[in-house]
Amino acid sequence: MISRVYRLHSTLELPLEDLYDYFESPELPSEIADIDITRRNNTLIISAVPADDSISKYTPSAQLKASVTENRVYEEEPEDGPGGPPSPGGGGPQWGTLEEEEEEIESELVEYACFKGDRETVLQNTALQYPMFLVLCNVAREAEKGTLTAIAATEEDGLQAVQIVDGEERPASVTVTEDPNEDEEDGGVNWRDNEFIS
Repeated sequence: MISRVYRLHSTLELPLEDLYDYFESPELPSEIADIDITRRNNTLIISAVPADDSISKYTPSAQLKASVTENRVYEEEPEDGPGGPPSPGGGGPQWGTLEEEEEEIESELVEYACFKGDRETVLQNTALQYPMFLVLCNVAREAEKGTLTAIAATEEDGLQAVQIVDGEERPASVTVTEDPNEDEEDGGVNWRDNEFIS
């Protein structure tokens, strides 16, 4: 049985600089020799370089895809002092006070890599798919914001559920539910034998 990823959903976000820092010396599965990172406008593509020479150079290896966005990050404002909570009993607006000259909170634009979407959006191509999924799990452990949920299958462990929330692994399990398509026949309109349609 080949290890595969069957379901995956990601809302991971982390600063682009942190992502580049992580990939300077990443922990890679044995099937991956190296990682290639390409940026095209606001899209980041992280591709697996196979360790196995038997994988043809014309076979597209698995890749992670992220969008790059800019977010304004503010320095934390002090709780007391200028700009802190208004003093009780202030009694209305006070024009011309020092509060008008209050300094703006310092901020900077930070680029973020956003791995958002389902399997085909975030994890593409089948060659080295599972090893690249393990790389994505390592990235999820570095991310302070977002969730990665997945169902994967390996020879050793069979089906396994993965859930990483805000950089921390959480317990997860695989649940079998009824297929919603089975009930549609009873509750839907039968268009073929409908007496109102001629």
